[in-house]
Amino acid sequence: MPADRPSDARARGPLWSEPGSLLEHVAVAVFGIDDDNRICYWGPGARDLFGYHAAQALTKPGALLLPGPPGGGPDACARMAERGRTRGYWRGRLDAVHQDGTVLDCGFRVFPVTGAAGRSVIMALASRGDELDRVKTNLAFLDALFETCPIGLAMFDAELRYLHVNQALADMNGLPIEEHLGRRLAEIMITSDGGEYERMLRAVAAEGKPVTGVRVGMRTRGHPDRDKVLSVSFFPLTQAVGTHQGVGGLLVDVTDREQAIVEATATRQRLALLNRATARIGTTLDVQVTAQELVEAAVPDFCDAAVVELVEWEDGHAAFDPALPVDTHRIAHGTVLPPPATELVSGVDVVHYPPGSAIHQMLRTGRPLCVAVNQEFMVRTMLNETRARLMADSGLACLLLAPLIARGTVQGITVFGRSAARPAFTEQDLSLAGELASRAALSLDNARLYNRERNIALTLQRALLPTALAPGPYLHIAHRYLPGSRVTEVGGDWYDVIPLPGGRVALVVGDVMGHGVSAAAAMGRLRIAAKALARHDQEPDGLLTELDQCAEEAGIELATCLYIRYDPTTGGTRIASAGHPPPLVRHPDGRIQLIDDVLGVPLGVGGCPFRTTEIELPDAATLVLYTDGLIESRGHDIDEGLDSLRAELGRISASLEDTADRILAHLLPSSPADDTVLLLARVHRARR
Repeated sequence: MPADRPSDARARGPLWSEPGSLLEHVAVAVFGIDDDNRICYWGPGARDLFGYHAAQALTKPGALLLPGPPGGGPDACARMAERGRTRGYWRGRLDAVHQDGTVLDCGFRVFPVTGAAGRSVIMALASRGDELDRVKTNLAFLDALFETCPIGLAMFDAELRYLHVNQALADMNGLPIEEHLGRRLAEIMITSDGGEYERMLRAVAAEGKPVTGVRVGMRTRGHPDRDKVLSVSFFPLTQAVGTHQGVGGLLVDVTDREQAIVEATATRQRLALLNRATARIGTTLDVQVTAQELVEAAVPDFCDAAVVELVEWEDGHAAFDPALPVDTHRIAHGTVLPPPATELVSGVDVVHYPPGSAIHQMLRTGRPLCVAVNQEFMVRTMLNETRARLMADSGLACLLLAPLIARGTVQGITVFGRSAARPAFTEQDLSLAGELASRAALSLDNARLYNRERNIALTLQRALLPTALAPGPYLHIAHRYLPGSRVTEVGGDWYDVIPLPGGRVALVVGDVMGHGVSAAAAMGRLRIAAKALARHDQEPDGLLTELDQCAEEAGIELATCLYIRYDPTTGGTRIASAGHPPPLVRHPDGRIQLIDDVLGVPLGVGGCPFRTTEIELPDAATLVLYTDGLIESRGHDIDEGLDSLRAELGRISASLEDTADRILAHLLPSSPADDTVLLLARVHRARR
């Protein structure tokens, strides 16, 4: 019977010889013996092994291959067939005779099968003994190699799942052999190379090109606290039928020889963490946001838990006294550990540290300190029994304490914690924590200084603005002042309503360019000066001229101002402007009028005359005065803002207070970038 070849088999169907199988290395002859001990089946392997073609062997006695002993008696083939019939299976070594008379040492396996019409046939499989011995030796060598080789050996399938590992590799990875099998490479190895190691192995499997002696820095799940360097070589494995190639590998731990690579890997990781933290910390001038950014930069890349606490010194200029307790206010926290660690870091606002605590030890030196979470730490630092119990059950094994020092002042402390599953903090970690704390402390100090100045400016501005307005019986007023958001400084917006002789009323709105305490102080000067000048009953243009001189004398470089004087007996309204946004008038019939012909130049410029414009306001008309913060914002120009203000005035209600609230809600963003003043004045004519 001719043997099928793989190419022929592919042409006829899916069944073909598996490449790389044992049969390619050991030739197997297959033949059959009937009940009369005659050859009834002759395979192509039998022809190759014994030299007979099928026509020469079929129907011949089995003694053709296995003759009997000299002097007569059953031939060896008959004895072998009988053992197969009686035992169901037999294997052994016998001498066979080749067609050319050569004696062959062969290994046989025989077993019965049912033939046609219920007759039994003994099927025999035979191979050369020397080839069987060679394969057995190779298999024994491979078994011994996997069991005793000091080099790590591994076999992966095409999906990089472990099929086989030796004990040396299991020890290297810190996991039993059984915990490797069936797992993917990424479930065992921890690398920081962006997946390059795994891509290298996949290329070996896909392209069949081996790699040799590649150095790889990594950690393993069994030893997550140990950086190591492996010298790895990988080669493709022959695939089984219908499957993809796998990968075989040899791995040698060369950490001791490559300690420089380990240190460089750790240094790169620390630098990467520091770079990420630098980009994330201090994005705002908000103390709590900055503190939380420090926590999020450290957890989980650097530690398992972290808190930030600010120290409130009774005297900011007093030196730290280790004999006194330290009270802190916790403003940020985070952890990846389960409860009770979450309760430990989050369940407190004020923390009390007694003299002799680890916090005192750290503050005394001004340098980061690593402490173990043990009984001594609990006794000296954790006074609260409940929190001490939470600490003991949290899973934290060591803490790194770092002071937040900026401009020579201790701002607070930050505490980083690691569980027992991670390595303890090293000297390099102490340096990294000190750098993180130093950068965060500067950002925190900037935020605190900004908040302090902003609060001073806001307090000053509110003190200088009118708390109550007395416009008289002919003017109903609604006024609002909103400072900018916490990310911007306080500006110099101001307003006033000033009673004048003869029942007349002056309305003033202004805006000093700039922000902070200086802008608030300049605003106060201009408001007081404008009020004093208004009581001399000057014309609006003359008042602005004198106010301009006051601004120059005070060093105020740029400010805008709108001055309006209303006479309820005639409805006459005289207006002058120093570069301020124009007022609007809502007439009783709903018409909206923009008074834009009195723009003028800002105060502080000097040398430019101002002029007065007069209009007549009907009874129940509403004047609308404002600063540019109401109509101008990022992404929207002044014209768009004016159009929106006109639209809101078209829906004005009987209550000016409600109208003012609605205008601010619809025109201002949640975090306005600038201060805003809005003044609504509904006029009434005096009866004669």
